[in-house]
Amino acid sequence: MMKSKTIYVCSECDYQSAKWLGRCPQCNAWNSFTEETFTEPAKTSGARPRLAVHGEREHAVRFGDFAMPEYIRHSTGIGELDRVLGGGLVEGSVVLLAGEPGIGKSTLLMQLCGQIGDSCKVLYVSGEESKGQLKMRAERLGVAAEYLYVLTETSIGDILAEYDKIKPDLMIVDSIQTVVAEEISSAGGSVTQVRECASLLINRAKADGASVVIVGHVNKEGGIAGPKVLEHMVDAVLTFEGDRRTPHRIVRATKNRFGSTNEIGVFEMEEHGLEEVANPSAMLLEGRPTGVSGSCAVCIMEGSRPLIAEIQALVTPTVFPAPRRTANGIDYNRMCLLLAVLEKRLGLKFSACDVYLNVIGGIRIDEPAADAAACFAMISSLRDIPVPDDMIAFGELGLSGEFRSVVSVEQRVNEAFRLGFSQVVLPKRCAAKAGEADVELVKMNGIYDALKIFSEKEQKKE
Repeated sequence: MMKSKTIYVCSECDYQSAKWLGRCPQCNAWNSFTEETFTEPAKTSGARPRLAVHGEREHAVRFGDFAMPEYIRHSTGIGELDRVLGGGLVEGSVVLLAGEPGIGKSTLLMQLCGQIGDSCKVLYVSGEESKGQLKMRAERLGVAAEYLYVLTETSIGDILAEYDKIKPDLMIVDSIQTVVAEEISSAGGSVTQVRECASLLINRAKADGASVVIVGHVNKEGGIAGPKVLEHMVDAVLTFEGDRRTPHRIVRATKNRFGSTNEIGVFEMEEHGLEEVANPSAMLLEGRPTGVSGSCAVCIMEGSRPLIAEIQALVTPTVFPAPRRTANGIDYNRMCLLLAVLEKRLGLKFSACDVYLNVIGGIRIDEPAADAAACFAMISSLRDIPVPDDMIAFGELGLSGEFRSVVSVEQRVNEAFRLGFSQVVLPKRCAAKAGEADVELVKMNGIYDALKIFSEKEQKKE
């Protein structure tokens, strides 16, 4: 006999409570509890839960008695997407693609259908758009795949029934927040609905060997909507980043069981869809001003790919009792730390100035190798001395003012040489790993050496 009871579930972290709470004790979110009816089957003696994937009991196997499985990858036909996925879609894998509304998720997936829809069966399930809207997008993108099937349905039972009928190699669900299981009383998009529907899709993918791509919404904080366990359940989590007001888009892997989590794919939104950017460094440096203070180039590593970006700083005397600090594309606390080191070790009075720091191109820099370029840009703006246009800097700054070594030095130097930079400022400890590129290496032990560079430039200016 089935028993029903009412529980309250946090929409942010899936915490369950017997009564309504104003603030979640687990994630501290306010007004996040929703009422749901939970149906619990009656317990019977000797009952054992059925395994969702295999349907039969598993037995322990000695580790040395089985071989490593050979995962079969299929190229998506989109080079940048293959790079992020680790070489293509793996059979039986489930990929979660998340991003802000209007960023281009559906456009990318429709282009994916156009690339592989002539050789593989693809089932595109949409719970947000009609067949007519999907047809309009396909014609705009030039997609005319022979084996592309479209289903506009929100019931998970009907979706799986159609899946069993077509037996596709790839199924795309856009989006998981619109799919509902009728036996669950809660509304679509709730924590329980998202978790249970995703679990059914994952189990079917593992059992049949089909690839599944799930589109997820994001909440107002920028995280993936629904339970956090959703990210643990899938094999890969891809985030679509970028400013909708600019054409540049970045696909980043934050989780990947079959590849690296550091790779990114760079796209540019055009009239006829997303275009791959084969040379992201040139794109990020496009339109860079020359002979202007407050700008410095930096080479960062995104997985195995070196990228050259431009960091701009604006330092101006403040008119407020407390100076303003703004950082875009770089961690705000990291910027405050660099300012504290510069003021303590070099005696530069940033405390009397507003400081604005920006990374051009809409990308976000997380690695500490960008410390040197950020410091150069801020010192350049404070003293109004331009950094040479052919100079690039990278290195991690310690609290004592020393520059520490970074990884992948040779790749960074080669990328700088390829883009036309003739001077590379780097920590002295890693200069031996710079390779044989025809560039001038400016070695620095600490931030004091950087001040010497600007002193020389200031003397030349006078």
